[in-house]
Amino acid sequence: MADSSGAVKYPIVLVHGLSGFDSVLGDYFYGVKGELSGVGATQVYTPQITGWDSDEARGEELLAYIQDVLAATGAEKVNLMGHSQGGTTSRYVAAVRPDLVASVTSIGSPHYGSKVGNLFNETVLEGPAIAIGNAIGSMIALVSGDPSQESNAIGAIKALNEEGASAYTAKYPQGVRSGSCKDTPSYNAGSWWWPNWVKDYSVNDGQHQVNGVRYYSWSGTYNAIFDSNVLDPLDGVLALANALHSGQANDGLVERCSSHMGDVIRDDYTLNHGDEINGFFGLRGLWSSAPLPIYSSQARRLKSAGL
Repeated sequence: MADSSGAVKYPIVLVHGLSGFDSVLGDYFYGVKGELSGVGATQVYTPQITGWDSDEARGEELLAYIQDVLAATGAEKVNLMGHSQGGTTSRYVAAVRPDLVASVTSIGSPHYGSKVGNLFNETVLEGPAIAIGNAIGSMIALVSGDPSQESNAIGAIKALNEEGASAYTAKYPQGVRSGSCKDTPSYNAGSWWWPNWVKDYSVNDGQHQVNGVRYYSWSGTYNAIFDSNVLDPLDGVLALANALHSGQANDGLVERCSSHMGDVIRDDYTLNHGDEINGFFGLRGLWSSAPLPIYSSQARRLKSAGL
């Protein structure tokens, strides 16, 4: 009998982050469609929107795409799942057209910005920051087959600093947390006998639903021992970026607390920023978390919520 445990009511739209691509590696969300289909979520869409621009500009493109999906399927709403800037872009659509959005799930999204973006505005660290930005941009250009994305990616990263994110949240605060570590309790980081990747928790404090839209988030934290694969070229770049966060837990680009929005499913999967989307053909560390089951688990959660 077919598994229908994640057969959600509304279509799922997977929203890519910086310079999303689908030309070389097949899909930005590598293997996610198949994972969701395996639990009954068969209406899954992956728009190709501008890879480098403000969330408002990207959001308007996403909104037009959603309207096309609704017209084609007859559905009333969609469930948005956005990685990195895809999560903050999804917030824009949910804020301006909540009637078209059933839920927003952000994945490693910088709701309060990224310190990597901050470094572009700090004179002393400008050189190292640009070097890291160039490395990330070059990697995106390589896998996308589009050399123009190299410099544009740097500009997009710069736009995602903490100052810019704060201004964006002031305009579109729906679902975003506030306070110390964004009002989410601190969790023990695990130990040698109870590693953090087997934990699961969800925070429900009344902030998870705004204007009829349910908000969720999850993210990973970089671990040089458990989360590295010598065959994944992005790991080295994220290892450098990880060192720029002043000891705060992060996935290489986004700090744990900055990723919090709505119901925090979990913020310390052993995954770096690329592994959160099962990037580079699913290459990751031997002891890292498996990302695909997180997506099917979220589909089940959405179905249970009637979404």
